Amino acid sequence: MAVSKKIKQFMEQGSWIRRMFEEGIALKQQYGEENVFYLSLGNPIMQPPPEFYDELRRIANDPPPGLHRYMPNAGHVETRAAIADELTCETALPFTADDVLMTVGAGGALNVVMHTLLDPGDEVVIFAPYFVEYFFYADNHGATCKVVPADENFLPDLDALADAIGPKTRIVLTSSPNNPTGVVYGREVIAEMGRVIRKREAELGTEVFLVSDEPYRKILFDGLEYPHIFEHHVRSVVATSHSKDLALPGERIGFIAVHPEYSDKEELIDGLTFCNRTLGFVNAPALMQHIVKNLQSVTVDVGTYEAQRDFMYGALTDIGYQVVKPQGAFYMFPKAPIDDDVKFTNMLRENRVLVVPGTGFGGPGHFRISYCVSDATLEGSLPGFRAAFEGAG
Repeated sequence: MAVSKKIKQFMEQGSWIRRMFEEGIALKQQYGEENVFYLSLGNPIMQPPPEFYDELRRIANDPPPGLHRYMPNAGHVETRAAIADELTCETALPFTADDVLMTVGAGGALNVVMHTLLDPGDEVVIFAPYFVEYFFYADNHGATCKVVPADENFLPDLDALADAIGPKTRIVLTSSPNNPTGVVYGREVIAEMGRVIRKREAELGTEVFLVSDEPYRKILFDGLEYPHIFEHHVRSVVATSHSKDLALPGERIGFIAVHPEYSDKEELIDGLTFCNRTLGFVNAPALMQHIVKNLQSVTVDVGTYEAQRDFMYGALTDIGYQVVKPQGAFYMFPKAPIDDDVKFTNMLRENRVLVVPGTGFGGPGHFRISYCVSDATLEGSLPGFRAAFEGAG
């Protein structure tokens, strides 16, 4: 056997998106690329904003000395300071460069956070529906996940959160706007989340960190403002990236930010920096650090995603699908018209529409659509969505 039994099992559990990707290739070979509608991968086709290319050209034409050398494992001070200034503007908290660590994307950031905070046997509480790799990240560091269910609007059951936090709980991990639903956890939800955590900390005599995975936080619709976690729990950490807000997923550039008023902040930052190095990341990509330093207030055209959200929401609900309207990101999570979401996604596949069954995200009975694709792909998918819906009776 080429791989361990555990990894083989994990590969099977986490294979839904990859499986749809491979099936999409086969269908395109059979029917032609323009006749297959691939809505299963969160890989935006949108190009980075013009300011990104301006910065890239500026650096290429006048590269700073030592551009490609090692830097402190936490990242370039000037880049961390620029992020800290942006966070201070958004939260009114006194962030400095010493509260920020540059990482290899949000996935790298979460693994660094978990490696720093978790002992073997500890628990990470997550909210359904969830990004399935949270389970694998926790396992990387000897921990396990406990899942808190959601209500019919995909908001977390906070009574269940209180029950889920036990003596082994070290992290409550939240993600908003959520993948796969696009739902934003509002200020009241985050405030109550913080209150529940503090209450359980007092009862159990433990410290629990509220960690927010938020690569979609700047992709918000309907004029919403992002409700940061920092004002609701002092033991709070953000792990994020510029993969989505600057359309740079392949560049793997992200950061960790620690609440500036956390009393043991210095030790935590030292631990995060140590783990960034010893996990093999060493440091975030140097060129990207220089570029994003001057792009902290820049995003892709969020209005494009909002228009695509409106189009797909209107079209699917007209067909008859039940859909909770997303408030951000570029996903939606319709209810399948039959109980078996895997069977229904196969029906969609027979109509050359590729989506991911909700079972893969802890949301059985639903399926995930990624609408960060061309308008032609979205429009072309609608006959398949209608045919599968009608075929489901």
